Amino acid sequence: MANSTDSISIFAEGTFEEQILELLSYIARNRNDEDRTAFVAPFQNALKSGEGKKPIEEDENRRKLILSKLLVEIRGLGDGSDKEIEGFFNLVFAHIFSLYPFDSPEVKQYLDAILNTISGSPSERLSVKYRVLSNLFNSLPKSSPLRLSVYRTILQIATSKDNLNALELTKSDVQKWLSEWEITNEEKSVFLKAIVDAYVQAEELTVAYEYSLQYVQTLAPSSEEAKVAALDVIATALRLPGVFDFDPLFKLDAVINVKDHELFSLLQVFLNGGLPEFNAWQSKHSPILEKYQIPTIELERKIRLLTLASLAFSHIGQNLSYSRIAEGLQVDLSEVEKWVIDVIRAGLVWGKLSQTTQSLHISRATSRSFEREQWQALEKRLVAWKSGLAGILDVVVTAKRQGGQIAA
Repeated sequence: MANSTDSISIFAEGTFEEQILELLSYIARNRNDEDRTAFVAPFQNALKSGEGKKPIEEDENRRKLILSKLLVEIRGLGDGSDKEIEGFFNLVFAHIFSLYPFDSPEVKQYLDAILNTISGSPSERLSVKYRVLSNLFNSLPKSSPLRLSVYRTILQIATSKDNLNALELTKSDVQKWLSEWEITNEEKSVFLKAIVDAYVQAEELTVAYEYSLQYVQTLAPSSEEAKVAALDVIATALRLPGVFDFDPLFKLDAVINVKDHELFSLLQVFLNGGLPEFNAWQSKHSPILEKYQIPTIELERKIRLLTLASLAFSHIGQNLSYSRIAEGLQVDLSEVEKWVIDVIRAGLVWGKLSQTTQSLHISRATSRSFEREQWQALEKRLVAWKSGLAGILDVVVTAKRQGGQIAA
């Protein structure tokens, strides 16, 4: 949402005095005539360029003072139409940015106050709130740390209204912003944690897990915060039914730093082990599963699917018998097809079942990790394919030669 490129232009028609009076008129529109006159009068006096005063257009300090007093009076979105609200705030932002550099403390102070006003407004007009904040986000330099404050407000509003999907947030957006914004690693961590918490609250746990990987990566690996976050992300990966790729976890320094924890040894089982290793681990550490709310039944399902994926990976282009699958998964022969269908649905294996031959023909399979052994297996298959293609080419060349001799 904050990446929108269709934000309305900030109009700047009229003099400074005319624009300020226009803003004041919007703020005071619901007051009676007497109150409105009393409200506007001090500003009108300040705008006048009497004897001994510079014209307001030439007096920057006076313009700053008038703007500061006007900003204090902004206490909500106002009662205008969406277009009027958007135009009002665009003009306010235009005056702030025309009087102060983007990186000045005044800009931060004024914008923080406006962000609090917008987020705290009881108005349910979410679309115009998003629009105003998106316009502000896009009007700031790409490297500005103020973009962080703006987007955190957008995220806060969306989360509080159960409207997170409206943001259409993507990991690529977040990665791009974090590489552009001139903010500290700690600020990056806080922002990513806010995103994680937002998706957890929205019960989009898989998305929350993906951002958790980014969050853990920004933490100081040896910190207590990193240890807690690392154990939490391991538990989440094991807990979620759709997470089968554990390799990314082993690329996080914070995760490696908890290698002496029981959850780390369980994670190693799911990267390289099978049912025997899982059962051995569970017999010694079952209380850990309860502590981290990881259901045993889900772990048993996942380790069986991963075991089947490993079997399939070592038999790509071949038939894998039902009996071999049943033996590897420690299930009855009658259950094999159910497990095959499950592993195909999980996107771990691609193949075709044959009840006639009681086998699964493997066309593709996902490796649980990609280390030296997997590279060697890939090399063997590539060599085999190259040899096969060479044989086909020889047949084609021979056929062409024979065809030419016949024609002659």
